[in-house]
Amino acid sequence: MKKFRNPAATTKRLLPIIFLMLLACFSTSCALLNDQPNETAVQDDTQIGQSVEGEPAEIILMTHDSFAISEAVLNEFEVENGVKVIILPAGDTGAALNQAILSKTDPLADVFFGVDNSFMSRALDEDIFLSYQSLALENISDSLKLDDTFRLLPVDFGDVCLNYDIEWFESRGIEPPQSLTDLILPIYENTVVVENPATSSPGLAFMLATISEFGLEGDFTYLDFWREMRNNGVMVTDGWEDAYYGQFSATGSGARPIVVSYASSPPAEVVFSEPPLEEPPTATITSPGSCFRQVEFIGILKGTENQPLAEKLIDFMLAQTFQEDIPLNMFVFPSNTKAQLPQVFVDWAAIPEEPATVAPEQIEANREMWIESWTEAVLR
Repeated sequence: MKKFRNPAATTKRLLPIIFLMLLACFSTSCALLNDQPNETAVQDDTQIGQSVEGEPAEIILMTHDSFAISEAVLNEFEVENGVKVIILPAGDTGAALNQAILSKTDPLADVFFGVDNSFMSRALDEDIFLSYQSLALENISDSLKLDDTFRLLPVDFGDVCLNYDIEWFESRGIEPPQSLTDLILPIYENTVVVENPATSSPGLAFMLATISEFGLEGDFTYLDFWREMRNNGVMVTDGWEDAYYGQFSATGSGARPIVVSYASSPPAEVVFSEPPLEEPPTATITSPGSCFRQVEFIGILKGTENQPLAEKLIDFMLAQTFQEDIPLNMFVFPSNTKAQLPQVFVDWAAIPEEPATVAPEQIEANREMWIESWTEAVLR
């Protein structure tokens, strides 16, 4: 979903080894319990993360490759609960979800993070998550609570928007576009680079924004808009990396001063700039309907043998400490309304007041058809 990341800690990918370790731990636990039949198997909260041998238990968090959080924050949860969190990266959002679905009869993990609203309906239809109404939801923005069954709980959100090169427009005395419709004006010919929705998460999000803005029927549909974009010289790349660091004039060697990126791109430019910058070279267009909001969710996988710990992990990831660590690691916004944003986000990140929305069930039912129609209109 997001491309600005700090280096993440090394993660364990050796599932057969993990499985054997868990199996050995489970077998030993059963043997010890059989030797002590008079002791209760129910543990209080102070014991919940301890294996019978007294060593920390393990809980596996399956997620996409872009997940990142501070080691100290994750360690806080581990120490408080006597548990080791194993991060299992499984590709991009779609690939990770597919793995979770394919392994639902023998789950690879206890908790899954990273389902977004473009894949939400698929995840719910496959019935791979347990319902959990965390008390932490009281501090989560109501606008992000898209699942009333509480199988998927919102952790963060980010807005895919048009970013532009400030210096390029100022040096030419041209005003940046203020709406999606502006992009098809002759003055913006050959200025825009976008990502292919068939191969890119921000590309898909931006296409969905145009569907929300122009609709599927009527005198001027989203496909009519894209045909006009093609006539006005829009460039299409396979992914965000090439668009942002290759073709965008503010950050690459390209000549395109407008790119589809994120509302968090300007603060990321300041954070990662070499040499340091006092202000970003880019800005974001956040006019009504021009950005698409991506929401990322977390859920407990059915079949877990660690449900109490899984619930504790979700509570922790929705609480203030974890939430305040999100922006400078994953460069998205926390879902917890009490979480404080870092100053660089306060100064340079714009949150759209009226982002575009498309119902998750509509996306799931029509995604492939919409992409195919877009491909026909723009690339063929």
